[in-house]
Amino acid sequence: MTNCRYGLLAGVLVLGACGSSDSHAPRAVVLPAIAVEEVASGFVLPVYVAGARDGSGALYVVEQGGTVRVIEAGQVRPTAFLDLTGKVASGGETGLLGLAFHPAFATNHTFFVNYTALANGQLYTFVSRLRRDPATGNADPASEAVLLQIAQPYDNHNGGQLAFGPDGYLYVGLGDGGSANDPLNHGQDLGTLLGSVLRIDVDRATAPLPYAIPDGNPFVGQAGRREEIYAYGFRNPWRFSFDAGTGTLYLGDVGQGAREEIDVVVSGGNYGWNIMEGDICTPGVNSVCNAAGFVPPIHVYATGTLGRSVTGGYVYRGSRHPALAGLYFFGDYVSGRIFALRYDGGSVTQQGEVLSSGINISSFGQGDDLELYVADHSGGRVLRIVPAP
Repeated sequence: MTNCRYGLLAGVLVLGACGSSDSHAPRAVVLPAIAVEEVASGFVLPVYVAGARDGSGALYVVEQGGTVRVIEAGQVRPTAFLDLTGKVASGGETGLLGLAFHPAFATNHTFFVNYTALANGQLYTFVSRLRRDPATGNADPASEAVLLQIAQPYDNHNGGQLAFGPDGYLYVGLGDGGSANDPLNHGQDLGTLLGSVLRIDVDRATAPLPYAIPDGNPFVGQAGRREEIYAYGFRNPWRFSFDAGTGTLYLGDVGQGAREEIDVVVSGGNYGWNIMEGDICTPGVNSVCNAAGFVPPIHVYATGTLGRSVTGGYVYRGSRHPALAGLYFFGDYVSGRIFALRYDGGSVTQQGEVLSSGINISSFGQGDDLELYVADHSGGRVLRIVPAP
């Protein structure tokens, strides 16, 4: 239950200060009012939005069907930056799902994508490197080099997030492979890449791999364990991000039917799936379990109360709304609600619902200026979080 004030002013959806009585929250608080304003529209099933960190101010919008489009000075570039529609298998939870720009993109023109595609009738997740053609300003599809090709046993829970950490390594999010309750037990299997967050070094290669394993990865040199794994025990990590201020890695993990969760991800952490769903034993697997050794979520909400599918977000580090500095914003795809919490490194000290947007929130995004954006999946729009008028 929430106690909020809503209004429409100058075409902007506005929420007055509100609190939350979510029984799983450590403390309900009054948070500053926010609004969202449209930046651009006309996209087809946008699932991600990001700046290239090259100082251009452009926003890159990932469309699930296989294209990436560019917003420049509020206008959508007429031609696509990237078109992989001839390769991508799209629909449901499949498609072009992730995009990350190399930290040196301004000079090396390199970026990375995560998408699903069919090969010989089998669905795979592909993580590939591509390059922008400086002459055209668009991606060169012929430059694609596949780094990872991971078989998907089902067509859901593909994860899809890509992000570079402060350490310069590429982090890759993978779901448990799909179906319900992880029937193949991938979440707890360190012999598979599924159900994990990976960390790889894309600036080096160690044959036969087209990348290198960072020396600090937690399972390096351990027989039967994939050295790419940074953390594991995830069901479907749908969006994670690094706090631009502290480097903390926040992740939203979509629940089976009981809990939606936010995790702070640490090296070697086991986040419990499929033994745990959020902060409880997984109802569809075993109602009694041993939670010892699992990293608990920093925040959960019951599936069906405030929403049904969490979308991880970002910590606000922009300059438009100083009162929001340090707040982690996340949402729910089904309910359209946007929430915020403050994490002090040990516990959540503030939390609450800050906006009922009425949209299918497929992703949040961060621009070059560290302002935050929202992708409206069904509405085909990109919106910006702004101070309430």
